[in-house]
Amino acid sequence: MAIVNRRARHEYHILETIETGMILLGPEVKSIRQGQANLAEAHCIIRQERMLLIGCHISPYKPAALNNPHDPARSRQLLLKHKEIERLMGKLNEKGLTLVPLKMYFNERNFIKLEIGLARGKKTHDKRHDLKEKDIKRSLQRQYKM
Repeated sequence: MAIVNRRARHEYHILETIETGMILLGPEVKSIRQGQANLAEAHCIIRQERMLLIGCHISPYKPAALNNPHDPARSRQLLLKHKEIERLMGKLNEKGLTLVPLKMYFNERNFIKLEIGLARGKKTHDKRHDLKEKDIKRSLQRQYKM
């Protein structure tokens, strides 16, 4: 089961994607397994040579919430190699680039991975153009069905 940030693809041009790990608590993992996470308002920043995921909301796991509560919107550290973080810091210094979480999923070894994208914001006319293309594709598929 994957948690996808559909809004990110609408708001940004994705230039490059990177797969990262995350440092999580046990109840957070169980909550993500149930699909109780939201990436819509999340973004990534680099602070003190560490990459952090800010604004990702992971609901508390109900059976563990009484004994071991956690803050649902806390910042979580992402696991990347130091060279990769330095490369991204250099790219983020360019005007208009940002790091956006795209998808959270379990890999084949059952580790939670986060796919982040190096992105540039879309202009309003680009968003309208994308919606127009999407509507055209949808109408063509409807015609072919009949």
